[in-house]
Amino acid sequence: MTPLLTLLAAGLCFLVVLMVAVWLLSVRLHNAGIVDVAWSAAFTPVAIGYAWLAGGWPARDLLLVALVAAWSLRLAWHLYVRVSAEHPHEDSRYAALRAHWGTAANAKMLGFFQVQAVAALILSVPFALVALNPTPGFAPLEWVGVAVTLIGLAGEATADAQLARFRANPANKGRVCQDGLWAWSRHPNYFFEWIIWCGFGIFALGSPQGWLGLHVIPLMFYVMRYGTGVPYAEASSLRSRGDAYREYQRTTNTFIPGPRRTRAI
Repeated sequence: MTPLLTLLAAGLCFLVVLMVAVWLLSVRLHNAGIVDVAWSAAFTPVAIGYAWLAGGWPARDLLLVALVAAWSLRLAWHLYVRVSAEHPHEDSRYAALRAHWGTAANAKMLGFFQVQAVAALILSVPFALVALNPTPGFAPLEWVGVAVTLIGLAGEATADAQLARFRANPANKGRVCQDGLWAWSRHPNYFFEWIIWCGFGIFALGSPQGWLGLHVIPLMFYVMRYGTGVPYAEASSLRSRGDAYREYQRTTNTFIPGPRRTRAI
């Protein structure tokens, strides 16, 4: 087995066990939303494990872990606050799945959680490639990747903070947030999440076979724009805000930030 496959096998074992534990907790709490928190947080120990097992250049390993942890733990905490505030009510996505699956919901949730483990493994490939690089010194593409990742982190944190501040004002109840980055994109948080993964992919290009990690860029674009990101958020906002959100859709870009226009993209 190649070193890359060995690392990924170790990562998969950890993620599978983790998701079984999270599933057991979700059954106890009757709230599958905790999988989002666990999924986000899981990348930090995975990156640490890769760095520890691979034996690459220590400075690169440290930078890799720092970048992954900065993204992973911030997002996990953000999601934890949201899930905790809504508990015992379950996120509408998981409540819909539970209703659809009926009496088989808990068993099928276990399978769903394991799909999340595999998804995390697929996305962790750039981290494994970086961890396996023993070459001292940073390549120019690694610094580009760091810069792009930091831009994404700053943008996502800013978007989340602006939305939280807007929602904290009782006068804004039922209104559509159009403050700051939300005036340029209806989903700046998802856009900058994608930018973070672009940074991770570029960072991996500084390592041997780094191109194997580029799949995270189109994959996360699809997930954010057409998968579990934008479509679910749009449907929820239309249900809760109606015509106000339709007007927001008409004037504001869906994903990529840009100035207001008469026809949104």
